[in-house]
Amino acid sequence: MIHAEHLFKSYELGGQTLYALDDVSIDIAAGELIAIRGPSGSGKSTLMNVLGCLDHADSGLYELAGVDVSTLGDDELALVRSQRIGFVFQTFNLLPRMSALMNVELPVHYLGGKSAEAKAIAALETVGLGDRMYHEPNQLSGGQRQRVAIARALVNNPDIILADEPTGALDTKTGEEVLALFKQLNAQGRTILIVTHDLQVARHCPREIYICDGRVVPSPEHGRVVSGDVAGGRR
Repeated sequence: MIHAEHLFKSYELGGQTLYALDDVSIDIAAGELIAIRGPSGSGKSTLMNVLGCLDHADSGLYELAGVDVSTLGDDELALVRSQRIGFVFQTFNLLPRMSALMNVELPVHYLGGKSAEAKAIAALETVGLGDRMYHEPNQLSGGQRQRVAIARALVNNPDIILADEPTGALDTKTGEEVLALFKQLNAQGRTILIVTHDLQVARHCPREIYICDGRVVPSPEHGRVVSGDVAGGRR
């Protein structure tokens, strides 16, 4: 599903070159549930943005389902994001004056798709919110709002779900419920990447890619590269 080789992404700051991604190579198969973990500023969010086609690497190869995304134009990338990738964010990013149903319908409308309401209802029922679809975000708990966000990510039936700190704004119990939902969705065959700094969250995933200073490195707990990929470095 995902094949990346020698990804570099750098920024200039105060006359210095800082590497957010420093020779990162990873492979992710269809149907995996993977944690991308690392401390704050490690480059994990940059990696998520590149994998999600929200940003591009300065150099290196990134193939999504066999397609080299570096060859795609802006309109083609927007279509990839809409059709093939579902995003879940820490702060939910729901429109406050719209019902859960209307929030979940939006990605279908953006694609010009039909049967938006039926697809949104099905997605909300998948996450256990069939009885809350007409509620606005301020009428829902934090866990319910995150479930709406997950339903929105699911509604166009994407190949991959990218979740950026999806439990960061939730209490422990609610966070465990959301992670259990991700595991249920993964059991249905969905490829899910969870970006987190939290070891307890990462432990819910069968595989982890640990990022530090822009590189895939051995995790502190395991003393090895648990992603199965060799850590890179500038050449």
